Amino acid sequence: MALVSATEMINKAHEGHYAICAFNINNLEWTKSILLACEKAKAPVILEVSEGANKYMCGYKTVADMVKNIHDYLKITVPVALHLDHGTYEGAKACIEAGYTSVMFDGSHYPFEENLAKSKEIIELAHAKGVSVECEVGGIGGSEDGVTSSGEKADPEECKVIAGLGVDFLAAGIGNIHGIYPANWQGLDFEVLKKIQAVTDGKPLVLHGGTGIPYDMVRKAISLGVSKVNINTELQLEFAKAERTYFEAKKDLDTKNKGFDPRKLLKPGCEAIEAKVTELLKAFGSYGKAE
Repeated sequence: MALVSATEMINKAHEGHYAICAFNINNLEWTKSILLACEKAKAPVILEVSEGANKYMCGYKTVADMVKNIHDYLKITVPVALHLDHGTYEGAKACIEAGYTSVMFDGSHYPFEENLAKSKEIIELAHAKGVSVECEVGGIGGSEDGVTSSGEKADPEECKVIAGLGVDFLAAGIGNIHGIYPANWQGLDFEVLKKIQAVTDGKPLVLHGGTGIPYDMVRKAISLGVSKVNINTELQLEFAKAERTYFEAKKDLDTKNKGFDPRKLLKPGCEAIEAKVTELLKAFGSYGKAE
């Protein structure tokens, strides 16, 4: 099975009241670990890449080719979409050309009319090539790739207008933030979420900043229309924790067993990623949905 647009899997999740996990990837190991876990779980998945991670991995085409080749080599049978996360106008267009099957255009920092105009153009360009599109209204708190937001909640009426353009799924700020949530975080605003879902005629919604939100809170958001949950920081923390344990045990200094071999060095982190991915697939309901 080739990489696919995210539209069908997101629509099925919306109808079935579960969410597709969208995991950010940072290198080959991240990609391989996530795909192996999702194949074993028979769960559809979205692999996301920020523009910063794309640059780190030597460009959109390199990333697209890497993901496709790993996908094919592992003989993955579950639906997999390759998605640009928080893309710029230029980045979204470049990813469509590079072979991404889904893109996010984040125009939330523009005046609304400019966000609307650019969103419309990206949607038309992407849909002409069978690529799914996510747009954003409001702000997701924190910083990602140089875009900083204090977490402005989305205006339901603006969401209604963007949804009317034919966007496949919509990211709307409801108090969620990127990164680690502070102790004084006020939680998700379910009333705003309900209003957005109502005025957008049941458009599938996206929850950014999935790391650190209590699972029960995420499940409530899913019951109110969220069909895609983004996870990045959580996998980074799990990877770092496993690697720290390896080094603190001084296994890298074991010359007899070549504990310094990069494949052995990275194995604990990769196994930690697989375990956390499996946990999240079960928590948000997509486990077994590709059977």
